[in-house]
Amino acid sequence: MIGKLKGLVDSVGEDWVIIDVGGVGYEVTCSGRTLGNLPAIGSEVSLSIETYVREDQIRLFGFGHANDRTWFRLLQSVQGVGAKVALAILSTLTPGDIANAIALQDKAIVAQAQGVGPKVAQRIVTELKDKAPALLAQTGGGAVDSIVTLDADAGTSSAVMDAVSALSNLGYAPAQASGAVAQVMRDKGEAGAELSAQDLIRLGLKELSS
Repeated sequence: MIGKLKGLVDSVGEDWVIIDVGGVGYEVTCSGRTLGNLPAIGSEVSLSIETYVREDQIRLFGFGHANDRTWFRLLQSVQGVGAKVALAILSTLTPGDIANAIALQDKAIVAQAQGVGPKVAQRIVTELKDKAPALLAQTGGGAVDSIVTLDADAGTSSAVMDAVSALSNLGYAPAQASGAVAQVMRDKGEAGAELSAQDLIRLGLKELSS
């Protein structure tokens, strides 16, 4: 089982890279973000590897960070999410973006990924709600400080969603907007549940400008 490859970038394709390790070329399937962060051809690179062994093939998936590989595995624990969909999500969103979407139960952020429909996005934010905070704490994910668990109260959820929508309408990326609101909710603790949409927008703007 291959867990890591360190070698030279030999060639790069639409969704793969060949890593030359001591004269042996390993074809590794990667997300768009991972491919975009690769060094120039001929340069040394190290990738965390997830190995899939099937009856008719052995396939390697590569990630620039072990945290991305962990999320690749976690996403596939959701019904209807396979390797292709998980890679599409990781091509569009960072682990921090995904964590904030889960924290805010905002399926629209996840649905930005190619091939991810509303139903699958909803399952992801719902089924991973309890798993994501623990995972971030274990892996040291960058969004651990901004992840929150929303109160089930409909009023609170409505205020949060309205605030995220308003910040997005002001031109901020959905991931930025949700991250700012998540940070506000974390900072306010229990008092965050009492904040109105207007308060969340005001404090979210302050967070985004800091």
